[in-house]
Amino acid sequence: MSNKESLTIRRPDDWHIHLRDGAMLEAALPYTARQFGRAIVMPNLAPPVTGSQAAAAYRERIYAALPDGLKFEPLMTAYLTDKSDANDLAQGFKHGVFTAAKLYPAGATTNSDSGVTDIANIHGVLEKMEEIGMPLLVHGEVTDPDIDIFDREHVFIHRVMEPTLNRFQGLKVVFEHITTAAAVDFVRTQGPRVGATITVHHLMINRSDIFRGGIRPHMYCLPVAKREQHRLALREAATSGEAHFFLGTDTAPHTVSDKESACGCAGIFSAPAALELYAQVFDEERALDQFEAFASLNGPAFYGLEPNGETVTLKREDWVVPESVTVADGSAVKPFMAGETLSWRLV
Repeated sequence: MSNKESLTIRRPDDWHIHLRDGAMLEAALPYTARQFGRAIVMPNLAPPVTGSQAAAAYRERIYAALPDGLKFEPLMTAYLTDKSDANDLAQGFKHGVFTAAKLYPAGATTNSDSGVTDIANIHGVLEKMEEIGMPLLVHGEVTDPDIDIFDREHVFIHRVMEPTLNRFQGLKVVFEHITTAAAVDFVRTQGPRVGATITVHHLMINRSDIFRGGIRPHMYCLPVAKREQHRLALREAATSGEAHFFLGTDTAPHTVSDKESACGCAGIFSAPAALELYAQVFDEERALDQFEAFASLNGPAFYGLEPNGETVTLKREDWVVPESVTVADGSAVKPFMAGETLSWRLV
């Protein structure tokens, strides 16, 4: 642990969030907007955001839900399908509607059934994205039922990621929410055109935590948490200061009833305490001097954006993560680490 009592950094960005829509959007957005200047917004709504018109409309709904006094910029993404329109993506990117496009292998996670069934089906789209410099964001898991769920990321690297990067050598790629030592090593070998986001929950839990004292559905996410050796590899990567790695919470709100049902949803809602939780990890690793690079500088550099001009300050102060967040429709969402005492607080 550091003996620092406060930490001031450039205002960070979240390079991977799920905001949902409607009442859930209104409930979740303030937690992200109080901490982050910008965020890459995932497009896996129902129906998914596949075209530029839908993305522009979704962006307006986000702005409409933003509480007065908070400054926040949503960065929109296109949901890739087997039939994605390369020209529409290019026009959306040219006019600032799209910041990137998201590859969900079909069936990989929440609302991904319309995703890409075979990477070859979007080679034309990827060629256009390579040409215009539009980043590809990748949920890096195979969905073959014969592959163990804990091995899906590792297999994806060899089956999909390596051949794709070799074929499109100018394509910029973000390997999102990496969970394994193999992914850390892979990203490090690829040079500046490949980055990776790391979630705070993958820095804090391993697969045993999902079953500690019984099944804990609020610890279940996709990609699923892995063995302790992988958690430690992620912590080393995140706190290294290396430009490859940057903050992406993958915060994903689901109602308590959906999480605790017979077939619970995958997703961890970390937004209510995200920055404080990351700070706690960096403090534990004696790496607070690297926190600004991971949270505020590496992401903008990868996307070709300027860092935020404002700053935020965290103070060493105990506080308790709320047990639940109430949604306007009467449902509730349980945050990551609900009821736990944290040692850093955003001023």
